[in-house]
Amino acid sequence: MTPRLSSTSYAILGLLALRPWTTYELAKQVQRSLGWFWPRAERKLYDEPKRLVAAGLASSTTEMTGARARTVYSITDDGRAALRDWLGEPAAPPTLEFEAMIKVFFADGGSLDQLRATLISIAETADARLVELEAKADENRSGDVAFPARLPLNTVAMRLMIDHERANATWARWALDQVSEWNSPVDPGEWDHRAAY
Repeated sequence: MTPRLSSTSYAILGLLALRPWTTYELAKQVQRSLGWFWPRAERKLYDEPKRLVAAGLASSTTEMTGARARTVYSITDDGRAALRDWLGEPAAPPTLEFEAMIKVFFADGGSLDQLRATLISIAETADARLVELEAKADENRSGDVAFPARLPLNTVAMRLMIDHERANATWARWALDQVSEWNSPVDPGEWDHRAAY
């Protein structure tokens, strides 16, 4: 019986199903790909492969790179079976971690200039992330990528991230327009919140 695993466990198993990796390589691959929609602390990523080995879902071998040893992790048959089983289970609903929205939500504790600055930052951050995502999309379109067979799945996932960043930018600019005539975060003047929906 497979021990209770976290989503992190299954994400690492999914990467190990592609090829063997060192923990450093795994952490970089998560940052490059999964990190767009599923960020995780790097420390957790370094611990997880050892946990998978202890559960019999991954194996480890030591290789020498010059005079330096490195551990390479691979998925086992039990690991592939556990990943396949997990893929058939219902997923948890999405969550959103968005610090700037906390600042918007509690903007009544600050000034209108602070609220505007937060909204501008949201728009600019979304714009910058869109540039980065579009560059990745260009790489995908060229087909010159590490795992070309995964391009259809990568494209489907990346489309959500592109749409999400576009929505953030559009919403932030809409919100900036809405608050442009406010007197303060606690005094919106004549602005009617009922018309915003």
